[in-house]
Amino acid sequence: MTARMIDKVWTGIFYAVAAAVIGLLVFFFAVVLSKGAGFWQPEFLFGRPSNTQAGGGIGPQLINSFYLLGVALFLSVPLSLGAGVYLAEYAKQGRIVGMIRLCLEAMASLPSIVVGLFGLLAFVTLTGWGYTLLGGALAVTIINLPGLTRICETAILDVPASIREGSLALGATRWQTLVKAVLPAAIPQMVTGVILAAGRIFGEAAVFIYTAGLTTPMLRWDADWSSSAHPLNVFRPAETLTVHIWKLNSEGIVPDAKLIAAKSAAVLMVAVLLFNLAARLTSSLLARHFSGSRRARRGPMKRNKAA
Repeated sequence: MTARMIDKVWTGIFYAVAAAVIGLLVFFFAVVLSKGAGFWQPEFLFGRPSNTQAGGGIGPQLINSFYLLGVALFLSVPLSLGAGVYLAEYAKQGRIVGMIRLCLEAMASLPSIVVGLFGLLAFVTLTGWGYTLLGGALAVTIINLPGLTRICETAILDVPASIREGSLALGATRWQTLVKAVLPAAIPQMVTGVILAAGRIFGEAAVFIYTAGLTTPMLRWDADWSSSAHPLNVFRPAETLTVHIWKLNSEGIVPDAKLIAAKSAAVLMVAVLLFNLAARLTSSLLARHFSGSRRARRGPMKRNKAA
């Protein structure tokens, strides 16, 4: 076989593999959405579940999932970014840095159930908080911190050296170069890490069972901030959507538990998809803003008008 023929054969194989992966994803989406048909109904999305009657909603669980996602990202992203900046820009290569990377890799391979049991001991028992949304956020931060740190470090290291050299040559300090040149160039890769972390938070169940709890109080926006009934109180139990799905499939506490679980799974899948799309859009807008492409396009237009 000639080199051109071999190239065509392997190109066809890669196209077939890509088509198979896309087809599998489409099939997965179609099955979940077909079994959970009707998940878009307002009474299901915003209603409160009932333990005795058929039907019911997932309003509190949906609020808990998004609120816990925000709190967990608020905790994990700054820590991961700071650790990534330190490892990529300031740390001197040696045994200590090697040990840090080894610890990060070991933490990344921890099973969720182990982190959940640690969270039960540290954030539920020792602190005396009980089952809280904050405890669940802290526990899932432990899971996401290693991977997100390595992604931030890799994103910073992958920035071309010419960007750093150009900024320093113009008289910028090392901190100005990092903040205004290096980090903006690394944003797309960092957003990928945030998306992966968010997917882990959305889909986690074992950690939240042991830290955030299996129940949700009756939420009221007019309640006092310190009350467990206030939706924004982080020291209240918070059953997430994944835990709700697990409880429905394992306990079957309502007559149509399987149908509610299927609808909840469809809502969870659509929520993850929408979050990914929003994160990608935000990433592209930030990259365009920092790269100055909009100003670069406007510049020639203004010069032509002036001429």
